[in-house]
Amino acid sequence: MNYSTLKKGLAFSVVAVMGASTLASAQETPESSSSAKVFGGRGQYRTWTIGVNGGVMSPFLAIGGKNDFTNADVNLGYGVSLKKQLGHAFGLEGNVFRGKVSGTNKDFAGGSQFDRKDFETQLGYAVDLRGVVNVATVDFLRRENSVNFFVTAGYGLVAYAPKFTTGSGQVVDWKDKAGESNGSGDKKYVKEAYIPIGAGVKFKVSDRVAFNLGYTMHFVDSDNFDGTYAKGNNDKFSYGYAGLEFSLGSKSKPDLNWVNPLALMYDELKDPSLRQEVEALKTRVSNVEKSVEDLKKDSDGDGVSDQFDKCPGTPAGTAVDGSGCPLPVATAPVANANVTGFETIQFEFNSSVLKTEAYPTLDKLSSVLRENGGKALVKGYASSEGTAAYNLKLSKDRANSVKTYLVNSGVSSNQVTTKGFGEANPIASNDTEEGRIQNRRVETSRN
Repeated sequence: MNYSTLKKGLAFSVVAVMGASTLASAQETPESSSSAKVFGGRGQYRTWTIGVNGGVMSPFLAIGGKNDFTNADVNLGYGVSLKKQLGHAFGLEGNVFRGKVSGTNKDFAGGSQFDRKDFETQLGYAVDLRGVVNVATVDFLRRENSVNFFVTAGYGLVAYAPKFTTGSGQVVDWKDKAGESNGSGDKKYVKEAYIPIGAGVKFKVSDRVAFNLGYTMHFVDSDNFDGTYAKGNNDKFSYGYAGLEFSLGSKSKPDLNWVNPLALMYDELKDPSLRQEVEALKTRVSNVEKSVEDLKKDSDGDGVSDQFDKCPGTPAGTAVDGSGCPLPVATAPVANANVTGFETIQFEFNSSVLKTEAYPTLDKLSSVLRENGGKALVKGYASSEGTAAYNLKLSKDRANSVKTYLVNSGVSSNQVTTKGFGEANPIASNDTEEGRIQNRRVETSRN
């Protein structure tokens, strides 16, 4: 078949598409099943379909590519399919088809290429399993679609027998060669795997019948599909087809192929009982909002809502506790005039965290260093619990805690020197708890 013939075939396909589209547009909007729910599961739908198809087979692909022959012939192909729809957009389809693929080199110089004038390959059978994805529709406003676009891909096995004519006119038939090879005259086919990839459009003719137009490219896992080992590339063939698909199952159920889940959800929202539930929910939400507003009401502005305020009418600006009652007025502590800043600072067991009672001493030391200058030596100590190495580290951490406090209060870092002595120089016995408490300390002095 030359390219003018291919163009005629494409023109025929376009006319068929337009005709089927007109047929689908002429239908009234189909009624959706009132029993189907968006999340009701596949059991509420028809999910099995069986189909028949027929069309044209060619050694050429619509996407182009290298071929061993320059011209393709028009040959008939036909097949059947069985599909299980697993969701609104995806299904698994088994296909079996037969046909013949042939071509010539009549447009090549001398009418022969790779020592081949023509070929004819008979398909004993081709069987495959494909995933079918509904990728789009042009009538998404309908409760049920009437036009779906789909793509397919899968894996299959083809049995074929090529026959070709050499440049010298000799006809070589694989079936004859196979019979000679086993000595029985039995006609055999070559069996190879192939990958089918296709696309198409589906039109809903009735509740049970759909009209399909599709095109599938088959990539064969060998280079002898056309009887020619030429360019080292695997062979391929295509199948453009039209067919009918019949939905199986209960008539009371909708076909999952055509269900529009968005429209179903819209229908559910229009359901009177659901609308009543929504209105009741709105009332409950309004009541909750009112209760929340009541909880937030604070008449005296003290930050505690009226429902929890045990002292209503508190004057503005009064500090209150969690129950809305005024807090006792704290009196400022009187500074100890006898603090010099060089008193011993005590620590808890296994801790380098400063106690709050150390703050007045450290504040005084900070004031002395900031106002008078000079340097201070901070010496850390520990009691004898634990290992000597650990206690040495702990004494250094205690000394550094004092230095950190002084630096954060404005004392220059180079005014403070720290040193850890660990268990050394105890000021009390480590054999008693009272003595160990005294030994957990930091001492400061002029440096």
